[in-house]
Amino acid sequence: MITVEKLVKDYGSHRAIDDISFSMEEGEILGFLGPNGAGKTTMMRILTCCMPSTSGRATVAGFDCLEDPLEVRRRIGYLPERVPLYDDMRVSDYLAFVAGMKGMASDLISQSVKRTAEDCGLDDVYDRRISNISRGYRQRVGLAQALLNDPEVLILDEPTVGLDPGQIKEIRGLIKNLSDRHTIILSTHILPEVSLLCSKVVIINQGKLVAMDTPENLSAQVDDSSRLMLRLGGPVDQVEEALGRVPGVINVQREESPDSDSNAFSLDFAAGQNARKDLQLLIAEKGWDLMEMRNLSASLEDVFIKLVTRED
Repeated sequence: MITVEKLVKDYGSHRAIDDISFSMEEGEILGFLGPNGAGKTTMMRILTCCMPSTSGRATVAGFDCLEDPLEVRRRIGYLPERVPLYDDMRVSDYLAFVAGMKGMASDLISQSVKRTAEDCGLDDVYDRRISNISRGYRQRVGLAQALLNDPEVLILDEPTVGLDPGQIKEIRGLIKNLSDRHTIILSTHILPEVSLLCSKVVIINQGKLVAMDTPENLSAQVDDSSRLMLRLGGPVDQVEEALGRVPGVINVQREESPDSDSNAFSLDFAAGQNARKDLQLLIAEKGWDLMEMRNLSASLEDVFIKLVTRED
């Protein structure tokens, strides 16, 4: 569905995209990650034909972004980080205007606008001016304008930025439902969002590809130490100190416990070390009550920080 081959983008002497290649299949949700200035927005602008690449090739649905930009644009919906809305227009009029700009037949516009507005939960503000709706609804309007032509591909740049937790949950649910009918590229700084929504992750840093895989495989590749969650009873300071002295344990961190009768700790083991047996002996010797012992895998945040730091 989308293929990027040895893509390069230069701004004068600055190389924003440096020989990046990746691909994604129909129906996937790809999380596009990187720190500020990594080149994410530049990549999105190239894929949406807003700017040309310096070299390399990018195709969407089989059409080249440089040679067939009109065909590519017919097949994509784009939600930029700053949604281009006209505050003096009503939601319904704005969506009809966008539909006309996308080249939709005039006899299909009204039906398409109403269907898309309903899909995006805009019924309550359909006839209100955009200047009088909330930030969450404005983001929904932006998503609706991207969906009007029922595109094969959706490219979403920070779709939940600036929203409150309730609005973020609503937009996430909407994106998840859209994955049944669309291939989606999602750029975001909210890493749990990627874990919840995406089947594949691309991480870039300083314009270069750092990693590409499923969130689960990335966690397995980067996790160079074992991690363990312990929940047990006992004097918290004594427990923490004793756990830190167990051979192979390189870090002990207190965590929030679900009840007041126990203490929770996350433990990191040195690579190749397994201190579980020594921990069990320590707990039995001290007479502490063991409520929980389970493995912890690296989170996507851990993966991101380790990969970007390693690249730097």
